Amino acid sequence: MLVWPSYFCRIATVAGLLGFLGLTAVSAGIAKMLFYIFALLFVVTLISRCVRKYSVERCCR
Repeated sequence: MLVWPSYFCRIATVAGLLGFLGLTAVSAGIAKMLFYIFALLFVVTLISRCVRKYSVERCCR
């Protein structure tokens, strides 16, 4: 899942080196947005698995 932000980060780096500042800003913004979305999804998944594991252990006793 984190492949897309790394692609956009690479595009932003190359565009910055070549002097395309508009493309650099857009690519960096997309990479940043995708990273935060994936980080949020990771945290939500982690919390839901912990809650589900706790409720299963509690009801099986």
